[in-house]
Amino acid sequence: MAETVLFVDDEPNVRAAMQRLFAESDLNVALAADGREALSLICAQPVAVVVADYRMPGMSGTELLERVRDLSPETVRVMLTGYAELQTALDAINLGEVFRFVLKPWENEHLRAVVEEALARYRLVLALRDADESTLLSLAQMIELKDAYTRGHCERVAAYALRIAAALNFDAQRTAHIRRGSWLHDCGKVGVPESILNFQGPLNSYDFNVVRNHPRWGAEVARKARLEREIVNMILFHHERWDGEGYPHGLQGEQIPLEARIVATADVYDALTSDRPYQKAMTPARAASVMHSLAGTQLDPRLTELLLAELAREEKERRP
Repeated sequence: MAETVLFVDDEPNVRAAMQRLFAESDLNVALAADGREALSLICAQPVAVVVADYRMPGMSGTELLERVRDLSPETVRVMLTGYAELQTALDAINLGEVFRFVLKPWENEHLRAVVEEALARYRLVLALRDADESTLLSLAQMIELKDAYTRGHCERVAAYALRIAAALNFDAQRTAHIRRGSWLHDCGKVGVPESILNFQGPLNSYDFNVVRNHPRWGAEVARKARLEREIVNMILFHHERWDGEGYPHGLQGEQIPLEARIVATADVYDALTSDRPYQKAMTPARAASVMHSLAGTQLDPRLTELLLAELAREEKERRP
């Protein structure tokens, strides 16, 4: 069954343009002239993505998207407007929890890309619900394909995080949470354009902010998929730092949930020992030295020592 994308705009020429833009897609394109008509359509059928104008008679786009959020939480919401006002963007983000904010006049390729990314997010929420472990890993690997340099990252992070969990004597349930959360910790990257993820060079401030939003987006997806709180914590807080200089909330020390500190430690070690656009993979010895320097600033010092001790023990056992 084709997924439905709903465009809401009081200007007939805009609705006609949307119809033409997606005429050759596999999508079911629905059109509404105002918020009331849009809500009727959403009540009558599942809608994957709604793209709403900001200024419409009777009900603003912000109010509409806020009501869509309550009525159909899994529907991904996009704001389209010609009024690039800061307050408009803030209202759309805070009240309607919009996925993207697109300015008129839009570029067709950009709008197509935004809708595709919104659909990917919608599909991820549905797929995560009631997914078994093999499905969760497959989804995480699919997301990794957006960034060629992170292929295999989620499995390696899980392997390192599970070493720490074992050293802490986690029970089977907590260990399972660590494994799943490690696989999914970067799932919010489904909302980051590949042009940004694969950009060779320093990002501008806007693109950097898009990347920094991936923990929030991922956590929102996980909550909508009704994943366990521990898994949501790993997704949301894995970029927090021990010294409080991380994001998105600037938590510090043990304010950061333990499971998120474990994934953060594993995440950094894998980043150091893997090829990335900005650096070649470090040797284990060099990576251990860098990890020691980050303990107490970026990383939990106790967890860092646990991971490095476990890796050193394994290396010793491998030697003849």
